[in-house]
Order: sequence, then C-alpha cells, then structure tokens
Amino acid sequence: MSENLPSPEEAVQLLRKVGCPPNVISHCIAVMRVATRLAEKIKARGVKVNVQLVRVGAILHDIGRSRTHSVHHAVIGGDLARSLGLPNSVVSIIERHVGGGISQEEAKILGWPRRVYMPQTIEEKIVAYADKLIEGSREVPLERTLNKLREELGADHPA
Repeated sequence: MSENLPSPEEAVQLLRKVGCPPNVISHCIAVMRVATRLAEKIKARGVKVNVQLVRVGAILHDIGRSRTHSVHHAVIGGDLARSLGLPNSVVSIIERHVGGGISQEEAKILGWPRRVYMPQTIEEKIVAYADKLIEGSREVPLERTLNKLREELGADHPA
C-alpha cells in the first residue's frame, strides 16, 4: 500500500478498521463525491489532476477522527496514515485539510510538528475545499461555511 493508492473501497475499510464512527465515514464519502466532481471538472479544463488521489484522500481526510474530534485530528490522522503505510500524497491531504490550512504560527501554538499544513497541491486544495462544502453528510453553500468560519475565527483570520 505504500507505493500504490488503496481503492476507494479499501479506504472505507481502513476507516472502519481504525474505528471511525459511521457518521464520520458518511461525511468522508460525501466529501469524496463533491471532491471527485470538482476534480473531474478541473481536469476537463486541461488541468492535471490525479482524480484517484482526490477520491482516496477525500475518503481518508478525517481518519484522525477515529482518535479525536479536535483540530488535532489532522496531525493525528497524518501519523496514523503513515503508520498504515499510506503514500505521502495521502498523508499530506490529511494533514492539510483543516480550515483553509494551518499557518506555521498556528501550528507552533498548537504544538504540532514543524511541517507545512497549508494545502499545496491541486489535490490537497480540492479535498480541503470540498470538505468545507459538507456539513455532516449534506452539501451546503460555500457562503454558509465562510460565515461560520468568520464567526468562529474572526474576519481577519487567514483561513
């Protein structure tokens, strides 16, 4: 599994294996549907996108919620994904999907390892964006998500 991506079905099985609750799995599948739709539209416009990586990364983005529902689920999920032998491309999606990304300053305050927590690749950006369009397992308008982030983090927050 370290060289190749798991299939979407194998990714769902991994979520079950590590103990993700059914509502988290439903959320991840909903994010995968939106992320796949976005990736296919972007690819149709001539942008190079690994749609399979988007699918699998979207399914596994909240694997850390098998251990915690705090913001730390991103780092915990990344560590868990590494321990399972998942490719670095998937680990990065997991670690970089929170909010609009986590700045180096925020990561330091949170006590996270010194890494990049802002989405960098097109696949990371697609999954992070798709995650913001899903509440529970329902798709919601982006404006609703942005308003919620403004309320929680403040209008000047980089996310």
